[in-house]
Amino acid sequence: MPEYIDEYNTISKPSEGLFKDKGSKFIAKAFPVGSEIEIKAIQEQLRNEYHDARHHCYAYMLGADKKVFRANDDGEPSSTAGKPILGQIKSFDLTNVLIVVVRYFGGTKLGVSGLIHAYKTAAEEALKSAEIIKRTLHDYYILKFDYAAMNTIMRILKEENIEQTDQKFDLTCSVIINFRKADTEKVLSKFDRIENLKIEFIETK
Repeated sequence: MPEYIDEYNTISKPSEGLFKDKGSKFIAKAFPVGSEIEIKAIQEQLRNEYHDARHHCYAYMLGADKKVFRANDDGEPSSTAGKPILGQIKSFDLTNVLIVVVRYFGGTKLGVSGLIHAYKTAAEEALKSAEIIKRTLHDYYILKFDYAAMNTIMRILKEENIEQTDQKFDLTCSVIINFRKADTEKVLSKFDRIENLKIEFIETK
């Protein structure tokens, strides 16, 4: 087992859920996301689309290790909205997911327990209607090497079944490769004895 997690469950595309109680309408929108910048853009879009709604409560979780998360009540009583929404993300064992629940007030207060139930149920309905998929983290590297080393490097890439993109073969060659994060140490060790080879990390995604 690797010391880190390199696979996770998320949703394949946006989904929606709806819950109504005593005239109030709770519209839940779930999105697959990859960063907090992306999350802010979606929130801004929803605030424009549902500009007349009373509340825009939300929760999100990011990263295969699930270490980045946030819950926001947007003016509802403390822990009655964001926390129940986040609870559903955890219950479905998901990450890289944002759920925003937009509330239109119906004139009758629901009380603390009523609000918790409403936000939880709306979020749950959005995730029930979503397609849940498993994703794997991959590390991306660029290899830079002399033309003389090309055959050796290509053989290693083929033997290890490593995906390659953006090849450039000249006097100085380069190729971008990617492989499952859990295999990083094993894959990079294959190139240890190749002279004049530069390996540069690009990103994990």
